[in-house]
Formats: sequence, structure tokens, C-alpha cells
Amino acid sequence: MSNKITMSLAIAAAISSALVTVAVSPAQAGAKEKCYGVALKGLNDCAAGAGTTCAATSKVDYQGNAWKLVDQGSCLTTQTPFGMGSLTPIKRPS
Repeated sequence: MSNKITMSLAIAAAISSALVTVAVSPAQAGAKEKCYGVALKGLNDCAAGAGTTCAATSKVDYQGNAWKLVDQGSCLTTQTPFGMGSLTPIKRPS
């Protein structure tokens, strides 16, 4: 009987360990921040302005009111043809 209990505990520990690994993985990917004006047409993550539903709705490349999630700290150094990315919505040609 103790072999069955030991085996059950080993299986439970393995499953638990796998679940913890899955739960931790997104955090290990690093912190992200919203970066406005860096997404290409139709590739934004959200906030594309009036008349849009959200993700993948930007109408032009580098739309100033559409954001893309980028690695924390990289937004303000992301170069576009119109300048750098922004942590807040910006005016850009439509």
C-alpha cells in the first residue's frame, strides 16, 4: 500500500511542478509596456481610436493612437519613420 501512496505523491508532485512552471512562464518573459505609434497597419494590440474594436484595427502604419506591447523600457527608444515610440497616444498623420 505504501508504494501506491508514494507513487501517487510522486505523480501529484510532478503535476504540481508542471502547473507552477506554466504559471510562472509569462512572468519570466519580462515586463511589458504599451507603446503608442510603433505598430504596423493591422498589427496593433489595442486602442486604435473611435470606430475600432481594438486589436488589429489600426488603419495605417505607426498610427499614433494605437499601441503595441513591447519590452519594458524599450518604447521610448523604438525608432519609427515619424520618430520614437510614446508611452501615451500621439498625433501622427493618418
